Amino acid sequence: MRVFLIRHGQTTNNVARLLDTAYPGASLTDAGHAQAAALVDTLREHPVDAIYVSDLIRTHQTAAPLAEDRGLEPFVRSGVREIQAGDYEMSPEWMGYVTTIVGWMEDLERRMPGAETGREVLSRFDEVIDEAYAVGHGSVVVISHGAVIRTWTMHRADNLTPEFMRGAAMENTVVVEVHGSPQDGWRVHRWGDVDL
Repeated sequence: MRVFLIRHGQTTNNVARLLDTAYPGASLTDAGHAQAAALVDTLREHPVDAIYVSDLIRTHQTAAPLAEDRGLEPFVRSGVREIQAGDYEMSPEWMGYVTTIVGWMEDLERRMPGAETGREVLSRFDEVIDEAYAVGHGSVVVISHGAVIRTWTMHRADNLTPEFMRGAAMENTVVVEVHGSPQDGWRVHRWGDVDL
């Protein structure tokens, strides 16, 4: 299966640099809507059997132009929601949030204060990817969120290194193309403009 993991378009809270992970979340800015519209051309040459979005409004808005172009109704799955910030929600200080996520490389049972463990985050994201595979989709788009895309690929793809991830772009509407299956594992084929 081919999976296009796409971070949502720019939001008002991205601009304000706030940790916005709670439902329903901020809406896209004008720039974010333009980024969403550009995905239609970005993915023009690729088949898309299904589109999955999280339950946060910014992913729905990002998916809308592509869904209309392909005649698809997105599947809403909370499993691909952003890593919950818990006690850090709406904070402009990211250090505790990032430190916890990095710590999951050593201990997936570590809990984000007031929120999820790493194992819980990976499990809920896995469930959505596994569902798409089980249904028989050959090529799917998952419009999700930056931290959870970075975390899932780092833990599930077998060709990423910490060195690559430190410099990997995670701008709004970056496209991360992943190939594989739940049984055979996953490999990142392309991250933004970088082929792997």
